[in-house]
Amino acid sequence: MRWSPALPPRPGCPHRRLRRLLARTMAPTLTIGASTFRPWASANFVGARHVFPCAVAADDHDSARATLQAELTAAEWTLPGHIVADVAVEHSDDALTLKIEILTVED
Repeated sequence: MRWSPALPPRPGCPHRRLRRLLARTMAPTLTIGASTFRPWASANFVGARHVFPCAVAADDHDSARATLQAELTAAEWTLPGHIVADVAVEHSDDALTLKIEILTVED
């Protein structure tokens, strides 16, 4: 299946659910921006890579990143038909933005 930002997501794609779960888990000092996802596949798995940019209101970006990484790594993700394989929180190009990347695979 070809990927296009104009095409609708695959049936059962957990992107919207991930966004809602992130919004509930994140501190009020973080705001989720426009998110994207891209289908991903390996030799054994099919899934998607979800990217959520977050604006940081706090002065200490390193501690905000470390705290968010710990919270998201420990979180129990409930995604019917999908498994969260990896979660990473990184600094974006912009100094005031963090980038959350979540890799999901179909169960």
